[in-house]
Amino acid sequence: MARSVRIVSVNVNGIRAAVRKGMTEWLDASGADIVALQEVRATAEQLAEALPGWEVVNDESLQKGRAGVAIISRLPGVETRTHLGPEPLDASGRWIETDFDIDGETVTVISAYVHSGEVDTPKQEAKWQFLDAMERRLAELGDATELAVVMGDLNVGHRELDIKNWKGNRKNAGFLPRERAYFDRFFGPAGEQVQGADGSTGTGLGWVDVGRRHAGEVEGPYTWWSMRGKAFDNDSGWRIDYHVVTPALAERVTDYRVDRAPSYDTRWSDHSPVVVDYTLGRS
Repeated sequence: MARSVRIVSVNVNGIRAAVRKGMTEWLDASGADIVALQEVRATAEQLAEALPGWEVVNDESLQKGRAGVAIISRLPGVETRTHLGPEPLDASGRWIETDFDIDGETVTVISAYVHSGEVDTPKQEAKWQFLDAMERRLAELGDATELAVVMGDLNVGHRELDIKNWKGNRKNAGFLPRERAYFDRFFGPAGEQVQGADGSTGTGLGWVDVGRRHAGEVEGPYTWWSMRGKAFDNDSGWRIDYHVVTPALAERVTDYRVDRAPSYDTRWSDHSPVVVDYTLGRS
């Protein structure tokens, strides 16, 4: 029987710190069925201790206290994968996939945490390598899977609407034309040649940006604000947390929201949860 399933993504900026600051209360009230977490910075045991009552799968970075992604849910997954490519991709704690059986339908849920990058440094080279691998995997998933969602802190503002101060960030990681071109291809018409923000051309993959489709041609809604200054109070943010979905799953979206904290002092992360309701299950 088809039903509404609430799927959430959030960068928690350290799961243990987030729980201390009030994440558990938010989670209990959220009505979430499946949650993709990024930057958990914890072991599987620490995650289970922090989130009792949830089914937990995770991909821990080999660098202790860094990165880490997880998927928590109220129902068990069927299969989990963490392979994205050769080392160091599979040691970075930045990609995890779980298949769920939702009343007879298989839905692939992915939590991804793209590197923040830094221009002309090894950090940016790692980001290019990850985005290359992500593009290959999206192409594979698009061919093989009807219902899939890639969620997470993807650390790229795709368009000028996605960053409040886009003019001042054109040469900074997170809004580089080459980074944005990946997203032009992710969201470009499947199989068609797409021109990227950097002038390059490539093949569109046909995935859908749920946030932009739902919000329309408006600034934001932003999902991350610097902890410094008055960025949160002034809503000077970045929309870098996404639900990237297959076209078939995009047609199942019934609601989308960024669950922005009511005030700076009530935040339990520098990111806000991105909450989407989908109709899933065989009728």
